[in-house]
Amino acid sequence: MQKTFILDTNVLIHDPESIFAFGDNKVVIPMTVIEELDKVKQFRDNVGYNTRQVTRKIDELRKQGSLYDGVPINEGGIFKVIRINGQGEWPEGLDRNKKDNVIIQTAYNLLKTEKKVIFISKDLNARIKSDVLGIETMDYEKQKVKIVDFTRGWEEILVKSKVVDKFYKDKKISVSEIDSKEQESVFYPNCFVLLRDVADKNKTGIGKYDHIKKEILPLKHFKQDVWGIKALNLEQKFLFDLLLDPKISLVTIIGQAGTGKTLLALAAGLKQTLDDGLYKKILVSRPIMPLGKDIGYLPGTKDEKLSVWMQPIFDNLYFILNQTKGGVHLDGEEIRSKKRGAGGIVDYFIDTEVIEMAAVTYIRGRSIPEQYIIIDEAQNLTPHEVKTIISRVGNNTKIVLTGDPYQIDNPYLDAESNGLIYVAERFKGNELAGHIILSKSERSPLAALAADLL
Repeated sequence: MQKTFILDTNVLIHDPESIFAFGDNKVVIPMTVIEELDKVKQFRDNVGYNTRQVTRKIDELRKQGSLYDGVPINEGGIFKVIRINGQGEWPEGLDRNKKDNVIIQTAYNLLKTEKKVIFISKDLNARIKSDVLGIETMDYEKQKVKIVDFTRGWEEILVKSKVVDKFYKDKKISVSEIDSKEQESVFYPNCFVLLRDVADKNKTGIGKYDHIKKEILPLKHFKQDVWGIKALNLEQKFLFDLLLDPKISLVTIIGQAGTGKTLLALAAGLKQTLDDGLYKKILVSRPIMPLGKDIGYLPGTKDEKLSVWMQPIFDNLYFILNQTKGGVHLDGEEIRSKKRGAGGIVDYFIDTEVIEMAAVTYIRGRSIPEQYIIIDEAQNLTPHEVKTIISRVGNNTKIVLTGDPYQIDNPYLDAESNGLIYVAERFKGNELAGHIILSKSERSPLAALAADLL
């Protein structure tokens, strides 16, 4: 039986390809949705860009026939734009002046003519209201990831003492030599392994799985001290190995506040850019989410506008510089004098183009070669937005995505539908990508306690 899916405006903006995500069923949008899209199409952010993408796709379908009568999509599916817009029966309790309610009312009236109607929305309140009205309702789940099954990026394997001894002696161990039920089934490219002696829990060995040789090898790229920043736990050691491995082009880092996501990413970027010369510059970006406004609403130049949103990056940069005696361009005295000066060390790095700040909105359309990119707070990006950003990466560029999927400011995303976790899951098993979950807060005892209790 063919189902009828009625899509909310936020679904189309979330994923411009959502029209084609429902197989051979009927996809319907009310005229009210077109009106809402028209109001935001001129926005200069990702909402505006996605809206323009959607309207272009709808216009291409229009060329195939009447949108009101329905045009074919996929294999046997139908796409329609209907013009009920408040006509027909109004369910009691719905405010007629709200556009969201007009869309729900359209779905409500479709129940009288269609056999199976399902309302799809990213808006939690809209889903609640439609469910109360007896309309089957769902979140848009095409790009969702089950976070309970999500990998942490490393595995702990209990082994016999002789296996740990052989690992240290030979500087490798074949997975076939591990007397474990998991053996090779749990491993994938760039997966880290903690070998623990079953008889002595303090006897361990750490390494990374080589999917070609099918061996566990010692960490090759890990450095204990990176621009004064030291790995304080096992997961941070694994992360440094990923960040400093030039063969890995994409690193995703998940962790709550204080686990060191941005700090370690920035320290590794400074080392590889200034000390090793692997990249020409560091490009740092964050979604402009807290007030829901474009940076143009703030006074000043682009860098002055961005500085408000980039303050967490500056905080980490100052912390790193306080741990070191300086990098390639500055010694300790110069750092101290610049921090006292009007410009400061942050301006120094920006003026010398060691670090470039950019709003996520303005990365689209660029080609970015030979750079070390940090996208902070990536959990506030949609899967489509992250795809757009990663597709900008040029040759010899490394991109690092950091965030906490449980701290989301975007009202239409959750822990299982955000771009960060979506990318981490889709790239699992690819030799160009690596992923780590940081679980221990190292900022301070109070910060760690707050993360657990509040």
